[in-house]
Amino acid sequence: MKAIGSGWTKELSVLGCFCLLIFSAPAPQTARHSDIAVVVNPGTPVSELSLTEVRKVFLGDRQYWNSRVPVELFIRAPVAREREVILKVIYEMTETQYNHYWIAKNFRAEAVSAPKMVYSNEQANELLAAIPGAIAFMDRKDVRSPLKVVRVDGRLPGEPGYVLK
Repeated sequence: MKAIGSGWTKELSVLGCFCLLIFSAPAPQTARHSDIAVVVNPGTPVSELSLTEVRKVFLGDRQYWNSRVPVELFIRAPVAREREVILKVIYEMTETQYNHYWIAKNFRAEAVSAPKMVYSNEQANELLAAIPGAIAFMDRKDVRSPLKVVRVDGRLPGEPGYVLK
C-alpha cells in the first residue's frame, strides 16, 4: 500500500514543471494596438486641438469649451491601455503623480473634481454621447456613432505622425 500523499508529490512535481513551462514561455505576439482617439460629445464645439491644448484640457486648466459648455473629463481606470498611454504622453506622470496632482488641484480649489473614471470603452461611449462637453480617450476601433473624434495637431488616429499610440 502507498502512503497517503506519496502519489501527490509526483503529480505536484509534474504539475509544477508544466506550470513553469507555460509561464516562462514567451508571450504570443499580439496584433499591434490601434491609436488612442480623443473623443468628444457630438455637440462639443471643438474638432481639432493641438497636443498642448489637449494637455491643458486634461490638466484641468481649460474648464469650459465656451461660455455655455463646461469640459467634462473622463479617463479609463488603471491598467487600461488608454490610461497608460495618456499618463505617459499627455500627463507625463506616473499613476501616483497623477493622483497627487488631482488631490492638490482640488485642495487648492482649482478644479471641482478629477476626471471621472470609466471602466470600459463601452461605458465611455455611453457617457460621452449623453453628456454635453464630455471628452475622453479610447482605442479608435471602439469609437461609436454619434461621437466625434478630434484631430490632434491636425491628424486623426491612424494617420502618419499621430502621437497617441
